[in-house]
Amino acid sequence: MTSSEQTAEKIHYICQTYVETKAERDGQAGLKIAKQYEYSTASEAQNRAEREALSEDCAGADAYMVLEDPNSGEVGTPSFLIRLGNVPEFDDF
Repeated sequence: MTSSEQTAEKIHYICQTYVETKAERDGQAGLKIAKQYEYSTASEAQNRAEREALSEDCAGADAYMVLEDPNSGEVGTPSFLIRLGNVPEFDDF
């Protein structure tokens, strides 16, 4: 294995779905992650998000990619491919 192969970032393509939570005492409902799937391509993650968003029990769905540094295990900020329905604000992500 070459040193460039050891330091290459790994790309993760994720589809993540959300369901609405019941209103708390403050009267505000929220969102929580329902399902999370990992794919080998961006189009697979995006297609799954589009299908999941059509589901009656799904409040919203994201498809995004993140880069992982294999040396440190750190994962970067998500880069969204598609956001459908009721999804959390980016700051809440």
